[in-house]
Amino acid sequence: MLRRAVDAVLETSVVGSFTKIGYEARARMHDWQDLGELRMPGKTVVITGGNSGLGLVAARALARSGAAVRIVARDAGRGENAAAEVSALGGERAAMYVADLSSLTDVRRLAGEIVDRESRLDVLVHNAGALLPERRESVEGHEMTFATMVLGPFLLTSELAPMLRSTPGGARVLWVASGGMYTQSLDVDALQMGTDDYDGTKAYARAKRAQVVLSEGWAQRLRGDGVVVHAMHPGWADTPGLETGLPGFRTLLGPILRSPDQGADTIVWLAAAEEPGQVTGKFWLDRAPRSTEKLVHSGATPEERAKLWALCERLTSADPRSRS
Repeated sequence: MLRRAVDAVLETSVVGSFTKIGYEARARMHDWQDLGELRMPGKTVVITGGNSGLGLVAARALARSGAAVRIVARDAGRGENAAAEVSALGGERAAMYVADLSSLTDVRRLAGEIVDRESRLDVLVHNAGALLPERRESVEGHEMTFATMVLGPFLLTSELAPMLRSTPGGARVLWVASGGMYTQSLDVDALQMGTDDYDGTKAYARAKRAQVVLSEGWAQRLRGDGVVVHAMHPGWADTPGLETGLPGFRTLLGPILRSPDQGADTIVWLAAAEEPGQVTGKFWLDRAPRSTEKLVHSGATPEERAKLWALCERLTSADPRSRS
């Protein structure tokens, strides 16, 4: 009872929850299992954006668990370096795939390569993303943040769903979101910001809100197929992405930011531990389900949820007539 009360106070405080203060307090209170004890021999994990930041940290930990790690990177050189680093840890040799998650053509090719090269897919981790200071567009003409963090993962999940369903023992799909999504409600019409009103931080937060909503949608659709779907947020971790995207924020909170290992902890735990495999459709921080709303009217209405799903289906359709 006391531990739940302390955890609730931390969560309400936000700063206490999202920084290393919350991580360290919860790890002590709940006597967490060491990640090094988790074992995944014979299992295959695909991590988008696994060549740096939290994705690379998670890739290392999952490789140590015995999993065959597959890193998806936009840059071949960086992807190869990351795969070599992960392979050096022993166990199954890591491999990499090259794909730009903002390109629907690339995502379809990536999915085809995974199906052709892998015999199973136990865990798919949607981790790729970036906070862009200026508005850019994908090759298909979609705003880049939306394309990379919403359309790309939606299409990749759709294309790999048959493989996930057929993996013996069940599979998991994990979405690495952000606590920043608490500042934004789901407004589908506002997801793709124009040049005049573009704000990189808002675009990022809105895309992360959409990711969490999509994770819940996929959980409902895959519930009876042996596929577990969860979203999580890592708290405020000191990563290269934070340094380039929010340098002022990083300077302000530097002493209490989480380490990359602390930020990636729940990603690894969700991928490998037994407990999260018993439920689906949850949003996690520090190995516990959390509310998806902190501010009034910061969630997603049923109408907006349906609208987002329909939009993603339409924009990722292979039939160009449906995208008009």
